[in-house]
Amino acid sequence: MTQGPSTIADDIRVFDRGWLSSTNVLCLGDEPALVDTGHVKHAAQTVVLVREALGGQPLARIAHTHLHSDHCGGSGALQAAWPQAQAWVPEPSLDAVRRWDERALSFGPTGQRCERFQAHHALRPGDTVRLGARTWQIHAAPGHDNLAVLLFEPAARILIAGDALWEHGVGVIFPQIDGGEGFAAFERTLQAIEALQPDWVVPGHGQPIARAGGGVERAFGQARARVQRFQAHPAQHALYAAKVMVKYQLMDVESMPLPAFAAWADAASILRQLHALHRPEQPWNDWLQHAVLAPLLDKGTLRQDATHIHNHAD
Repeated sequence: MTQGPSTIADDIRVFDRGWLSSTNVLCLGDEPALVDTGHVKHAAQTVVLVREALGGQPLARIAHTHLHSDHCGGSGALQAAWPQAQAWVPEPSLDAVRRWDERALSFGPTGQRCERFQAHHALRPGDTVRLGARTWQIHAAPGHDNLAVLLFEPAARILIAGDALWEHGVGVIFPQIDGGEGFAAFERTLQAIEALQPDWVVPGHGQPIARAGGGVERAFGQARARVQRFQAHPAQHALYAAKVMVKYQLMDVESMPLPAFAAWADAASILRQLHALHRPEQPWNDWLQHAVLAPLLDKGTLRQDATHIHNHAD
């Protein structure tokens, strides 16, 4: 569900899109820019929201904190609506977007979908980028996604964090699944955010977080506590990630025949990786049914009948 835009500065509009689509940040000015574009399922709505907020101005630029499908799925529709809109992506992803390599972009391994879009420029840590009326610093943000970036505007101390920091909890630490140093990298990114001392943090999902009143510090504390639990029990992170992958798929499609769900799970190679990290001794089908699906069904997060598995809206 989309809430009305939050205003953290006269020229910044923040659209909280819920959990399937990322938060969108519209930077107004002579060359308006949108940071992160949501999921392809909501792409038409994204275009409407941006068009209404621009009031007749054309969208000039699109930037992405990272290229998970919930953060870049609306980019193709935005470029169809405003063909002149130039897109910026994290530098290591630029070639993969131009070739539309779905495996390199994670859409293949996760079994997720994303509409193709054109990328024109790279976001390089250490550089700056002009978005709307402001110049934003680009900072590396490994942890959730090793290629992700943060965007920081030092005058108003506004940080667009992507999924590097949420108000409550943390996202999946994908580099940990791939055998990288995800937990350690996540902590370094938290330290980098603390060093910037933002007054506002715009998370990848949810409402902006203010330093006033202790919101940013509470978010740091909750993120660290969650990651410390995952570090102590990495198999639990794998199970958490598997549940997220399944829930995300059902949020997209809403309902799947049971054979189609089984085929999707078999084809999503990330689930096989998570099975190996969580309970490799448990047969695949037993693990999927009893370790992953059963808790989601018991909590009412999903619903299953004789023929289909369904999303259950929160």
